[in-house]
Amino acid sequence: MDLRTVVYNAARDGKLQLLQKLLSGRSREELDELTGEVAGEGTPLLIAARYGHLDVVEYLVDRCGASVEAGGSVHFDGETIEGAPPLWAASAAGHLDVVQSLLRRGASVNRTTHTNSTPLRAACFDGHLEVVRYLVGEHQADLEVANRHGHTCLMISCYKGHREIARYLLEQGAQVNRRSAKGNTALHDCAESGSLEILQLLLGCNARMERDGYGMTPLLAASVTGHTNIVEYLIQEQPAGKEVQPELTQESPSTSPECGKPQDASCCSSSSEEPLSSESYESCCPTSREAAVEALELLGATYVDKKRDLLGALKHWRRAMELRHEGGAYLPKPEPPQLVLAYDYSREVNTAEELEALITDPDEMRMQALLIRERILGPSHPDTSYYIRYRGAVYADSGNFERCIRLWKYALDMQQNNLEPLSPMTASSFLSFAELFSYVLQDRAAKGSLGTQISFTDLMGVLCKGVREVERALQLPKEPGDSVQFTKALAIILHLLYLLEKVECTPDQEHLKHQTVYRLLKCAPRGKNGFTPLHMAVDKDTTNVGRYPVGRFPSLQVVKVLLDCGADPDSRDFDNNTPLHIAAHNNCPAIMNALIEAGAHMDATNAFKKTAYELLDEKLLAKSTIQPFNYVTLQCLAARSLDKNKIPYKGFIPEELEAFIELH
Repeated sequence: MDLRTVVYNAARDGKLQLLQKLLSGRSREELDELTGEVAGEGTPLLIAARYGHLDVVEYLVDRCGASVEAGGSVHFDGETIEGAPPLWAASAAGHLDVVQSLLRRGASVNRTTHTNSTPLRAACFDGHLEVVRYLVGEHQADLEVANRHGHTCLMISCYKGHREIARYLLEQGAQVNRRSAKGNTALHDCAESGSLEILQLLLGCNARMERDGYGMTPLLAASVTGHTNIVEYLIQEQPAGKEVQPELTQESPSTSPECGKPQDASCCSSSSEEPLSSESYESCCPTSREAAVEALELLGATYVDKKRDLLGALKHWRRAMELRHEGGAYLPKPEPPQLVLAYDYSREVNTAEELEALITDPDEMRMQALLIRERILGPSHPDTSYYIRYRGAVYADSGNFERCIRLWKYALDMQQNNLEPLSPMTASSFLSFAELFSYVLQDRAAKGSLGTQISFTDLMGVLCKGVREVERALQLPKEPGDSVQFTKALAIILHLLYLLEKVECTPDQEHLKHQTVYRLLKCAPRGKNGFTPLHMAVDKDTTNVGRYPVGRFPSLQVVKVLLDCGADPDSRDFDNNTPLHIAAHNNCPAIMNALIEAGAHMDATNAFKKTAYELLDEKLLAKSTIQPFNYVTLQCLAARSLDKNKIPYKGFIPEELEAFIELH
């Protein structure tokens, strides 16, 4: 263990005397070195602030000259926060004395982490009221600095349910109707967390019922998350906020004659914001019948899928049905454009009799929940496809793989038609398919004819969608090659191809498979470090795509398919490695032979002037049947000679020959 690590550990453990022995008498250069950042662990000052060692903090700053602003990595609740300054760490951990000390020593109260989180936001997240009061009251910390997602301090305190912090922020003028990057407000955060008391505070400060980027109101957000208390409060007949007592100032705010809601609250910033739009005005008044109906129907769907309470779902659906028929003026449901095979061609019920009949058919109730969610949330909302996939997984657990695959295909189509390419949700769908197909094929192998079958059509359909996802990603303005998500998408495609090789197919099906692989190769996709699909097929790291095993790589079968479809055996990654180099690094002589037979140059060198043969393990070399000299041509020797003797050739020979020489 080096001295820097010893210093870091002493600061973490609050061992001041040990630190004094280690650091006293050191030169400025030595102190800067020893109190600097330890790789991946932050600085000694940062870690001392994180654990509240006040004496260590003050010693490092006053005696050792440690910078109070130097950020680093710090760990909280299983997450690593990058670029966190010491004040942020002390605030997040609630060490008020350390916060006070750092600010007295010049720490910037609004300095942020890499994700734009301030010390104030950190204190709000974990509910440290005294730290919040000190940062705002004594040092005027900015209430409105939002993190990279646009979430403010008020939003996070609402989401975490810290009522007194939310109350204090409102007293200090926090903007109650501020929107995040996805359009949600603090009211949405209250609805999602179930914080009814804070929601009442916000409504008492002119918080508006607006829609977020998905078209969700706070009422619908509460329905999706299953917070019945919020739903019941918001759909009550009384005007929203009628019973709210703000309790934020001693003066009673005036109210709007139309809404009965506080119009001017000195505790809030809403009085300085823009006037209500017609949509906002409508939403701050009593909930409309249509909005109440949709909220109850969606709440019932949540009871089915999230709470697994079918009787509770029926109770909410009954209320919704009564509201639809209230006063003889029926609120009709929109007719679906078409019935869906994945839902077993189910229709939504429209009468009380049809609704009561559902009690005898739990499976039909589950289809009703999916239909309701898709109608109200729409196909773009993540929850719509999530719960379709969830229901498919339940069918798979019970052995009904056919229904699972139908539902998952429907969800995947929905995601590809509505989400951005390489969306994490879409990638998760592809991975789930690969894991399911792998399980079914293993089950078939173990049980023989009694095992579940998987069809070529099912596998091929998902493989085609995977290639389509790569094509969509490559049409984005930003090059996706360095994206972890893009590399994962390529890996999953290779796993699907691996599984497809285990399924018998007709000549026509084989042709379709080759056409699809050719489409992939024609895109010239590149994963991490410039890996082509052929590089990835010969790399053992491609095996690791999820929690469960799917295919095993390097894979000779996948390599042969890629080569048959035109993959370039001499393609180069960013380190100038050919697939042959990667196969050698993974000690795969059989795959190396296949690549050589396909025309790979045995004597091609990488950026480190190594040939593939030189990368083979010495133990394998003795047993290997690969003889490099059997594959070296006179052209290869001439090319190597030109390069070795530094003979100028560029501009004097055809470009194809230049490329050939560069290969060697």
